[in-house]
Amino acid sequence: MINNVFKNNIDVFGHGDENIITINVNNKDYKVDKNKTIMQALDEIGYHIPRLCYHPKLSIEGACRLCIVEVDGMPNYVTSCTTRVAEGMKIKTNTAQLRRARRDILELLLDNHPVDCNTCERDGNCELQATARSVGIKMRHFEGEKRNYIIDFSSPAIIRDPNKCILCGRCVRLCSEIQGVFAIDFANRGFDSTVMTAFNSPINSSVCINCGQCINVCPTAALSEKYYTVELFKELSENKKLKIVQVAPAVRAAIGEAFGLEPGRNMEKQLVGALRKLGFDLVFDTQFSADLTIMEEGHEFLERLTNNGTLPMLTSCSPAWIKFVEQFYPEFISNVSTCKSPMSMMSSVLKTYYAKKRGVDPKDILSVAVMPCTAKKYEAQREELKIDGNRLTDIVVTTREIAWMIKSAGIDLLTTELEDFDNLFGFSSGAATIFGVTGGVMEAALRTAHELYLGETLVDIEFKDLRGFKGIKEAEVKMGDKLVRIAVAHGISNTHKILKTVKEDPNKYHFIEIMSCPGGCINGGGQPYATHGYTALDERLLQKRASVLYEIDRAKTVRRSHENPEIQRIYKEFFGRPLSHKSHEILHTHYTEKFPKGVYKK
Repeated sequence: MINNVFKNNIDVFGHGDENIITINVNNKDYKVDKNKTIMQALDEIGYHIPRLCYHPKLSIEGACRLCIVEVDGMPNYVTSCTTRVAEGMKIKTNTAQLRRARRDILELLLDNHPVDCNTCERDGNCELQATARSVGIKMRHFEGEKRNYIIDFSSPAIIRDPNKCILCGRCVRLCSEIQGVFAIDFANRGFDSTVMTAFNSPINSSVCINCGQCINVCPTAALSEKYYTVELFKELSENKKLKIVQVAPAVRAAIGEAFGLEPGRNMEKQLVGALRKLGFDLVFDTQFSADLTIMEEGHEFLERLTNNGTLPMLTSCSPAWIKFVEQFYPEFISNVSTCKSPMSMMSSVLKTYYAKKRGVDPKDILSVAVMPCTAKKYEAQREELKIDGNRLTDIVVTTREIAWMIKSAGIDLLTTELEDFDNLFGFSSGAATIFGVTGGVMEAALRTAHELYLGETLVDIEFKDLRGFKGIKEAEVKMGDKLVRIAVAHGISNTHKILKTVKEDPNKYHFIEIMSCPGGCINGGGQPYATHGYTALDERLLQKRASVLYEIDRAKTVRRSHENPEIQRIYKEFFGRPLSHKSHEILHTHYTEKFPKGVYKK
């Protein structure tokens, strides 16, 4: 594997004439940057070369060989993803021999691939399928023994089907380079080559943190989310329970992409209308419980800060991060906030406060969550989050799953009536909205913590230093007599780095936000597959989704969680105050080491 030189867009593109060279492509001269690979140069001048293993945010594998081109003076075809351009290089991209070679390479992949396109999760959105069409494959010429692996359904979040794996290695590189988890890797050789967990153990018993980022970069359906749509359709068709659904902030910022819209559209009101058409009795906003989370988390932070509690405090909203810390850094469990995530807080409130207020047995409430995150499926079944042995969130579906359900039910999201969330748990502050993007939880917490600590309204509530997609962001906030040092990390590889820093200097930070997915929830493992020329992890795509949430925040009349009147009401009627005995009982939890200490340490 070519790792160091070619990692993350391969190079730092040069500027100035000294970096410009001339190459000849298909008998025509072009000026290009000498630091680029043939593939990059060809993309810029308008020649798209087929590729499967290549991803612009990952190191170069050169495994699929589809991106081959002819270069004068070279005895064999060269892979355009690994070969740099050179002055005077003469390249052919579309000769009859090249086209035949690409077809043969792809046919060998296809003939060891399941013939189930019509029933496949990725049908119509499969890179293998699209590439086969683009190179002109009309029939299968090769036959022989096919791999026959057992599909791994063990995880509550992810399905692994090795039969559909084309050995591109994207998932392996994503898990190691971007997430730093190393849950999967190549094993065996030749015909028996495959991608698997350590010792080929089921995903559920591996170190996989269920983030689902591997799903987003997989070109086929070798990895997909564990689907609960059949179960949910069945529940919606019955009248035994009060059917309640909650919607996470990031879902409204991306679901339009699953219906052909350009990224950057707020589809909140259309989604609420569609969910009611699907059969839900009540549609609530997870942003309400995000405000509730800030009330508890903000008070918890101030309690630790002023009473010599364990610092730095680490946020607890991301379930993949929670599994990661339990497995790899159990020594930091006491630093993690005890607050449940907004999803689990909402479900807790539904099956306690709301059930009592409405006079309904909690067992007669169907609590459904629409999330951008595959790891939320794992969170929902955690033993620590059950009340009296019963799950709080009965079913979790991703943005992709709910989009499919809406289409399957014959509902046109784009023309559906604009509707508002139901009262009581439908009102939220702008602070809750930005939970869906990296830095948002910290920004929301500071808006409230600053005022709670000083009793003064914070005028400038937009913390610019915490925004953007830099891997680790730092800031200092003056709160009266205290200078609070904060940090934000997104993507688990950056979490490795920041925890290493904390080990070396435990007093460097007071408060750290950690999101497992690069970019935060807007880039969750259950968000729509990238379209319109974007790729997974594309910062341009993430910026458009983030802009939706920031615009919603700015348009809100209430932008601080503690000013939400519905939050004030629930404390007055039920919890009394933040960190009360009742709020600890219902809104907080605990975490434990998941493996024997040191077993999975690097």
